[in-house]
Amino acid sequence: MSTPRTALVTGASRGIGRHVVLELARRGVGVFATGRDAARLEELRRECGCEVSIRDLAKAGDVLELYEDAKRFLGGVPDCLVNNAGFNHKAPLVEASLEEFEAQFAVNLRAPFLLCREAGRDMRSRGRGHIVNILSTCALHPNEGMGIYSAMKGGLRDLTRILAKELRTSGVKVTAVYPGGVDTEFRSQARPDYLRPESAARMIVEVLFAPEDAVIHDLVFRPLCESNF
Repeated sequence: MSTPRTALVTGASRGIGRHVVLELARRGVGVFATGRDAARLEELRRECGCEVSIRDLAKAGDVLELYEDAKRFLGGVPDCLVNNAGFNHKAPLVEASLEEFEAQFAVNLRAPFLLCREAGRDMRSRGRGHIVNILSTCALHPNEGMGIYSAMKGGLRDLTRILAKELRTSGVKVTAVYPGGVDTEFRSQARPDYLRPESAARMIVEVLFAPEDAVIHDLVFRPLCESNF
C-alpha cells in the first residue's frame, strides 16, 4: 500500500495534526479528523473537505466510538491511522498530582493504545494498513519538568515497537515518529527558530507514501537549532 486512500487522524484541531490532515487531503486522501475544538474542526472541514468529529480522547468510550464512526464515514477500515493527539503539563515529578498523571495517561497512552488495538485487528485481518504514532524526542531524551509526558511517550514508544513486531507478517506497517521542537500552540511562547508545523506534517505524511516493500520504523527529525549528539 504505497498510496493510501483513507486516514483517521487524531489531534487535528491545530498544530501538527491540522497540517497532517491538510497535507493528506492535498494528496487526495479521504480523512476523518478528530479533536476537541469544534470551531477549528469546522474550519478545517471547510478548508479541505475532510469529515470531522468532536471527541474527548480522555474518555475510553469516546475513543472506541470514534473508531467506529471513522469506519462508517470512510467506507471501511482506514488505510492509515495517525495517532497525533497529546498534551503536556510541565511540573517536577515530586510536585505532580495524581490527577495530572491520570489525565496524561488517558490521552497520551491509553487512547493511542485503544486505537492501535482496534485498527491493528482490522488491518491484520485485511492484510494491509499503516499505523503512525506521533511521539516526541522526549521519549528518547527525557527532560526535567516533563517527567509524566516523557514517561507516557516512552510507553507509547515501546508499544509501537511491539506492535510493529506483532503485525509485520500481516502486511501492516507501524511507524514511530519523534519530532523535535515545533513552533505550535502546544508551547506557551512562540519559537520561530523551531520547525513550522507544516514542515513536520510533510515529514510525517511522506512516511505513508514510502514504497510498498519498505517501512520506516522510526523517524526522528529536529529543527536546525537542536541536537542531542
